[in-house]
Amino acid sequence: MIGTRATCALAKRELIRQTRQPSRIIASVATPLLIWIFIVGGFSNSIGSVAQSDAKIGAYTIPGMASLTVMFASIFASISLIQDRHDGVLRAALVSPTPRWSIALSKISAGSFLAIVQALIVLLTLPFLGVTITPVGVLGAIAGLVCISVALIGLGLALAWAVDSTQGFHGVMNAILMPMWLVSGAIFPVEDSAGWLKIVALANPLTWAHISIRSSLGMDTSYNSLIAWVISIGFALFGIIVATATISRTKRTNS
Repeated sequence: MIGTRATCALAKRELIRQTRQPSRIIASVATPLLIWIFIVGGFSNSIGSVAQSDAKIGAYTIPGMASLTVMFASIFASISLIQDRHDGVLRAALVSPTPRWSIALSKISAGSFLAIVQALIVLLTLPFLGVTITPVGVLGAIAGLVCISVALIGLGLALAWAVDSTQGFHGVMNAILMPMWLVSGAIFPVEDSAGWLKIVALANPLTWAHISIRSSLGMDTSYNSLIAWVISIGFALFGIIVATATISRTKRTNS
């Protein structure tokens, strides 16, 4: 099938291109780890006893740092669409027999793969913090991170399709994603939030993705994990649908 072959070929190109930019990979991992060090080292007394019975404050925030790693990697994966437009690669793909949905799926698959590899580096710090992890738990956490990555790359591709500059794209993404991450329970537990903030957090799909990840790792949560997984998977499907629908529309591309 031409669409499948095109998706694989474009995904391979994305992997090669992104792995040739080690500074982006380092930044995606180092920035969340530095934030984590400052939070745990400098603000642990302010945070209070947010950890569950089997995890310390530092361990509690690790899933949030892993999702932040995925978010940075997803932004870098999405911005490649703008680069392809300026380089003329996108125009060549659009005029070829390649179905447009394959462009979106190739970037989502390649970007998600790299994002998860980077996030695993963060997750594997949990044993050093006294948290016992199991292969099943790690797989569940990876599945939750995949949902986040697929959704964010999909949304990023839709925005990149409409924005023609990398500067504008970064501004739009930061204005949308950073507030989403901050009110998703990545650092502070949603249960202890103020009433209005709790409502906002529960309406945020990233909150449920974090619940899915923490429940998979054996951390106690006050919310139903099944509902969390349904929302997380729905969020990922929404990202795929938005990206493929947006790229499938006719739009001017710059050579």
